[in-house]
Amino acid sequence: MHLVQLLLPVFDNAGAPFPASHYASVRAELTDRFGGLTAYTRAPAEGVWTESGRSARDDIVVYEVMVERLDRTWWAEFRSLLERRFAQDQLVVRAHPAERL
Repeated sequence: MHLVQLLLPVFDNAGAPFPASHYASVRAELTDRFGGLTAYTRAPAEGVWTESGRSARDDIVVYEVMVERLDRTWWAEFRSLLERRFAQDQLVVRAHPAERL
């Protein structure tokens, strides 16, 4: 079992919020494929990093799904699709081993 997390930006590079339809389509795609998801959307998290000596930050929401088998090819293609949809150079999609208790 794996827990897959998608960190999605709240604002585009110009500071405008992404339309709700962007998140609704991700929610629908993941729910259709995996039967459900958890979305942390009420209090966006803040990502902070340094790139080329400059500090940057992003407000993000987190979507999570539990999967039995980690299909790395599918996730890489889905991440690329989301990078285009959200106009990002890179989006974080990460997986953690998980155990149901």
